Amino acid sequence: MRATKKVRLRAFLLRDFPEVHGLWTGMAGIGLNESDTRPAIAAFLRRNRGLSLVADAGGRLVGAVLCGHDGRRGYLHHLAVLPEWRRRGLGRQMVAACLGRLAAAGIPKCNIFLFSDNEKGAVFWKRGGWRMRGDLKVLQRPTQSAACGPDRGC
Repeated sequence: MRATKKVRLRAFLLRDFPEVHGLWTGMAGIGLNESDTRPAIAAFLRRNRGLSLVADAGGRLVGAVLCGHDGRRGYLHHLAVLPEWRRRGLGRQMVAACLGRLAAAGIPKCNIFLFSDNEKGAVFWKRGGWRMRGDLKVLQRPTQSAACGPDRGC
């Protein structure tokens, strides 16, 4: 049965964390790590006040996205919509709202990170006008070398 409640986009508040984390957990295309703990998300939300969003359907969170910037570029992370709420433009609405907020903050471009095997995600983003940059590769390492070791996968 198709859900019919009206959906309202609003700022992602720290009190939303348990429900949003539950939404993200096990969602195809979303990988959670140490940056997705309650303290880490609290810090992200403080640094990027009012940019991240949730989609609220009568008190139930049916979608969420993290949005922030580093002063030069915007970033969207973990865009998720419950499967039964998809295909009605909710993801596009959240992205558009985030892009508008970034533009209002003077941020001219936004980036996303997409797992290379996330085919459904790639279709969504490409339909929205996002383009793959073939001239860049993502490189990463922990900030503390003590965090690396043969048994830690660094």
